[in-house]
Amino acid sequence: MVGKWVYTGIAMLAFAGNSILCRWALADTAIDPASFTAIRLVSGALCLAGLVFIFNPKFITNPDSAAVPYESHPLKSSPRLHGSWLGALGLFTYAACFSFAYISLNAATGALILFGSVQFTMITYSLVMGTRLNRWQGLGFVCAILGLGILFLPSATTPDLLGGVLMMLAGVAWGGYSVLGKKAGDPTLVTTGNFIRSTAFALPLVLFSIPDLSFDADGVVLALLSGAIASGMGYAIWYAVLPYHPTTTSASIQLSVPVVTTVIGIIVLGEALSVTMVIASCAILGGIYMVINGKRA
Repeated sequence: MVGKWVYTGIAMLAFAGNSILCRWALADTAIDPASFTAIRLVSGALCLAGLVFIFNPKFITNPDSAAVPYESHPLKSSPRLHGSWLGALGLFTYAACFSFAYISLNAATGALILFGSVQFTMITYSLVMGTRLNRWQGLGFVCAILGLGILFLPSATTPDLLGGVLMMLAGVAWGGYSVLGKKAGDPTLVTTGNFIRSTAFALPLVLFSIPDLSFDADGVVLALLSGAIASGMGYAIWYAVLPYHPTTTSASIQLSVPVVTTVIGIIVLGEALSVTMVIASCAILGGIYMVINGKRA
């Protein structure tokens, strides 16, 4: 029981670490967002492939052949990765928008917008698919929307509009990626395949950004840490512990990430905490919590 929560805490620290590492790199080093994105995806793909290969050497097999022994399957001569190109596109869109958004957003604000958008996307998908909210859940959904509105009210601490929109797009992409992943099979294998495929999208991004490419040793190290440790290792740990949490618990746990990011951002990056940010955070995270756990009401 204790071990489950220890690993869960490590995973949440890894998720928060992505925001901290990206903002740190783009604010304090010479690396550009396109280079950061490419290095993150490539190092994440290598780390996940290495981890999965150690524990499951046949991870590059035909995912439709589960009922047929690999050795006797007619397609064994043409194996393919788990996951899909659509999933890889969603992963790339999330990573790219995430990096470009952090040019202008601080770590805490970015994490709040990201995870709020992820949950909004998944809740909206559920509504479209026929799920109905009770009064408690409906109140929570409205509360979360109002919280997002409060965050963008004109003030000295209003986040950059372009950065905010890009982070919302990152959240929508990650939410869509998560929805796709629900029916895609083993999440670790699927994520590994999608990470590997996503590197194909990273190349055009780098080529398109050639005039603005720049990096230094510190920036590359932070990007590698984001990709291999915070993304690769973090996702592997989260997916390993996920089966031990009920769905509502796992969704609620992720709401801790913006809070953890805020605390680390204040300590490591010296970010300031505004009253507006506190109110918006309470409204957004509290509202989403009400939606996730409202079925008990």
